[in-house]
Amino acid sequence: MCEEFLINKGYFIKVIEDLAQMIEEKRDYLSGLDSDIGDGDHGINLSIGFREVMKNLGDWKEKDLTFLFKKMGMALLGKVGGSAGPLYGSFFMKFAEQAGGKESVSFVEFYNMFKAGIEAIEMRGKAVVGEKTMVDALRPGLDEFTKSMAEGAALKKAFERFVDAARQGSEATIPLIAKKGRAMRLGERAIGHLDPGAASAVLMLEIFYNNL
Repeated sequence: MCEEFLINKGYFIKVIEDLAQMIEEKRDYLSGLDSDIGDGDHGINLSIGFREVMKNLGDWKEKDLTFLFKKMGMALLGKVGGSAGPLYGSFFMKFAEQAGGKESVSFVEFYNMFKAGIEAIEMRGKAVVGEKTMVDALRPGLDEFTKSMAEGAALKKAFERFVDAARQGSEATIPLIAKKGRAMRLGERAIGHLDPGAASAVLMLEIFYNNL
């Protein structure tokens, strides 16, 4: 039954539009989180990237999902500073590949898009759970999504569990010492602060969920 459920291009276009709006709304919040343990520009950088995406979305959305998300990934890679550009850029480029040049995808293909994207982040960032990065949110989320798929959960329920696990993983970064990026230099002073990358990852997943 899962394989018969199709998610069309209209859904993904609305997600991208909502992602861009959310980033504008949360720009100062995300930069504030980053100012505690990093350069203070996470929200600003993402805003620059998503403005570039929205500038081109009108042309990109005429093509298939692979084209659309590959272009989106390239825009984020080229425009977003810090580690977020390479990480989110890699995510959406691998996300794109799993769409297989289609204009709609099945439940299983949708899952595979996230799986490939998150694995790309792990590979690009060379990060694992416990290092106070976005992987602390994304890996537990993906593991729960995988479990839900194996159990035959309905799409919205499976994605709800994905988001809930990612949110818990994000919150679990608060007591951690950072082992990657700028925050690493703070040592124990990073304890007590939410990782901005984990926070932005959860906010993005919530947009995907809210549009299902």
